[in-house]
Amino acid sequence: MRLFLALALPEDVADALVGVMEGVAGARWVPSDNLHLTLRFLGEVDRHAVRDLDAALMALRHPAFDLWLEGAGVIEHRGGAEAPWIGAGPQAPLDALHRKVDQAAAAAGLGHETRAFRPHVTLARLPRGAGPPGEAMARIGRLGRLGLRASEVTLYESRLGAGDPHYVPLARYPLSLPDPARLRPPAPLA
Repeated sequence: MRLFLALALPEDVADALVGVMEGVAGARWVPSDNLHLTLRFLGEVDRHAVRDLDAALMALRHPAFDLWLEGAGVIEHRGGAEAPWIGAGPQAPLDALHRKVDQAAAAAGLGHETRAFRPHVTLARLPRGAGPPGEAMARIGRLGRLGLRASEVTLYESRLGAGDPHYVPLARYPLSLPDPARLRPPAPLA
């Protein structure tokens, strides 16, 4: 099974993102039901490790928190644009949740993440020779800040087939409720 852990996007946020997905020749835009913020890519995982991962994630404790999507960027590969994205913040609670999810994966025998965690939502895949994403990036930037609540982590299976992958939620792990005495408004993105 090809798996990853992510925060699902609420329908209104996904719809806002889909509303700006156009204008890049050859782009394969992510369907609204596949939009997510990846916390940890796991890759190919056997069923025994999935059971261990499930047990580790059932013990996950992290306060639910508000976050936002804002700002546009492009993942580049070999000097060309590969994937437009929208960034996510605030960084501190996302980093803390990423570390806990990574620890759960390591406890299940899946090792630790070696790549830097840069929270974002990928919006499209661009083939070589795709048109420049400049206007699409401007539209994404004009969305402003899209707010959402991180209240659960979802374990997804990426099912490959003809065309783009389809992401199937396998399990959801609720985050704990925050301590109201420790709530503070989020700081603006730097």
